[in-house]
Amino acid sequence: MALFLRWPQFKTLMRLDRPVGTYLLLWPTLWGLWLAAKGTPKLDVLVIFVVGVYVMRAAGCVINDYADRKVDAHVQRTNQRPLATGEISAKEALGLFFGLCSIAFILVLFTNSYTVKLSLLALLLASAYPFMKRYTHWPQAVLGAAFAMAIPMGFAAQTQGTDSTAWLAFAAAVCMTIAYDTYYAMVDRDDDLKIGLRSTAILFGTWDLRIIGLFQAACVGILCVIGVINQLNSPFYIGVAVMSGMFVYQHKLGRSRKKDDYFKAFINNHWAAFSVWVGLLVNYW
Repeated sequence: MALFLRWPQFKTLMRLDRPVGTYLLLWPTLWGLWLAAKGTPKLDVLVIFVVGVYVMRAAGCVINDYADRKVDAHVQRTNQRPLATGEISAKEALGLFFGLCSIAFILVLFTNSYTVKLSLLALLLASAYPFMKRYTHWPQAVLGAAFAMAIPMGFAAQTQGTDSTAWLAFAAAVCMTIAYDTYYAMVDRDDDLKIGLRSTAILFGTWDLRIIGLFQAACVGILCVIGVINQLNSPFYIGVAVMSGMFVYQHKLGRSRKKDDYFKAFINNHWAAFSVWVGLLVNYW
């Protein structure tokens, strides 16, 4: 009942009003499904994974805010989040998180046992990510693995197994996520330093843009290897080239050293990932 009475607050908690994060999870998921199915994923698998993306991204936002409920009030960008202001209680947030995870798990049960096993690992990573910034400078890598697990899961659901392409695409998605989430962390870097949180943005320091560039180059390189292995055609490589151009654009934004431009660079990654999926779509079409 509370969910309906205070829908605007719960909507904000789940970031349903900010879909970019959902797209950043969705496009690599579709990479995996299109590669696994050679362009024609099963309709039921496609529906399960698209719905699952929306549900698990919402769940990830809820558990992230639960983990950060005591520090968000001290960060300018997050001090108006519902858990930070007390509009939603920690108990309510946990209940919503477990409810969303239950929906996602029910969806996965319509696939196969291997996919279910991979989903448990994905859930573990997604649940651990928000707490990692207290123990390691690499929470972005944990987020990358959590997001990218949808790729081998898609292969497992579509083909009953995973192959080298599945894990190469997983690696490409991890590299891309580390890069864009470092941009995101650069927005909060000053606040994180004050309250003692860790991130790749802090670890990389003045080398941040160079190292982001290395991860982006690795992502592009791995995608090209996938193209060679799977004998993909020019539309795929055009999609990868568009992604590369967007990475260059993001680097130029980052050179301004303005927080607004870091955030613009972060958001632009959803178009970069989208371009690769469009390339796959046209390639198999």
